[in-house]
Amino acid sequence: MTRSPLLVEVTRGDHVESHHEVDAVLALADGARLESWGDPDRLVLPRSSVKPVQALPLVSTGAADAFGLGQAELALACASHNGEAAHIRAVEAWLGRIGCTVDDLSCGAHAPLGEAAAAGMAASGRAPTAAHNNCSGKHAGFLTVCRHLDLPVEGYLAPDHPLHRNHVTPALEAALGIDAAGQRPGIDGCGIPVWAAPLDRLAAGWAGLSMGEEGRRLLAAMTAEPFLVAGTGRACTRLISGTGGEAVVKAGAEGVFCGVLPDPGTGIALKVRDGASRAANAAVAWLLARCGVLAEEGPMPLGNRAGTMVGGVRVVG
Repeated sequence: MTRSPLLVEVTRGDHVESHHEVDAVLALADGARLESWGDPDRLVLPRSSVKPVQALPLVSTGAADAFGLGQAELALACASHNGEAAHIRAVEAWLGRIGCTVDDLSCGAHAPLGEAAAAGMAASGRAPTAAHNNCSGKHAGFLTVCRHLDLPVEGYLAPDHPLHRNHVTPALEAALGIDAAGQRPGIDGCGIPVWAAPLDRLAAGWAGLSMGEEGRRLLAAMTAEPFLVAGTGRACTRLISGTGGEAVVKAGAEGVFCGVLPDPGTGIALKVRDGASRAANAAVAWLLARCGVLAEEGPMPLGNRAGTMVGGVRVVG
């Protein structure tokens, strides 16, 4: 049964300050919908929420085993990390293991997503490198596949590069049930192709991750290393840890959030219509509570710059 969109309410004091509408769906790997809200058929750009699918070739080609990657590297391949010290050390060590350097990353540099890490970098006068890019783990995974299969590192961002043409894009097509040949890709924030998919197929694709050996291995890594998936204060890390592995989730830009309950294999996908991440965080927590894997909490606290709690963010219907 499809209901109205989820409604996320933002309060400040006694006042409702904003509303966000959310399309959401729970589905099985075969595409069967369990519940949905709003428009489960809408096409969305999944952005970073499909990083575990994009990481499947890292395992299926044998590249992960060839270079002795452990759970830390596999979690980073699925991560949008904060750029904290542990993230940077792990990414740089991984690049060294495959005979690459930070200069081989084509994702671009930006200040760490983590506020403390960004402040520390600014105070030191150091400039961020591509390793600080939240997608650097995913790109290290791409470079690992290139090294293992003797593919050119140069130009690995392009949709027609053999990395994407023969491995990453087919993995997305198979998992999400889409035909990439029928669309022109967008370009993600880190430069790689991003393909549109129906929201319910995102949920089904995430459910499918729990059904195959490669997907289960990546989900296990994310469960074992939730800090590396995101970092201090981030929803992905908090929710994976908070469910004790009963759910694995991954945020994407512009209000996308996906996940899976590996047992019994229920996929989750949502998209906030106005792209607000605060609403996505509240909505995915509400869905996990509805599925019985997370304790139902009150509104997500809304703080000001002085650290005072001034309101909240919650699903109201």
